[in-house]
Amino acid sequence: MDVVIDLRRSRPETTDAVTRGAARFLVSLGYAPLAEVTLPNSRRADLMALGPKGDIIIVEVKSGLEDFRIDRKWPEYAPYCDGFYFAVAPHFPDGILPEEPGLIVADAFGGAVVREAPVAPLAPARRKALTLAFARLGAMRAAGVKADQL
Repeated sequence: MDVVIDLRRSRPETTDAVTRGAARFLVSLGYAPLAEVTLPNSRRADLMALGPKGDIIIVEVKSGLEDFRIDRKWPEYAPYCDGFYFAVAPHFPDGILPEEPGLIVADAFGGAVVREAPVAPLAPARRKALTLAFARLGAMRAAGVKADQL
């Protein structure tokens, strides 16, 4: 009897792998990422990262085509970042995602930018408020306090 091994991952496994790989990639670029950050508009960013120069990016992880088709909230992240990216697994179909956001292709071990995100700088007051909230959220998590909202 032949044993067939299914190498496809479930949707949650794909999401976890792409999130982990995208976060590792961001760290390699000097960013400090936090996962599952609830924004002031109550939307939850899969990854939010603070860059070495104070820039803020948000990464929306898409586990597959169905995930992209049913979740259309991603335009609501723009007011809270300088750049927005989708992150997908290497097997995600080409030509499906909109061309405006940046694109990261990632697996559990790392990632690469396929398309740079357009830069739309935040207003200074919003940047300061978001940076302070981001720092506090990271510190609370490091202290073991369950926190997810900016």
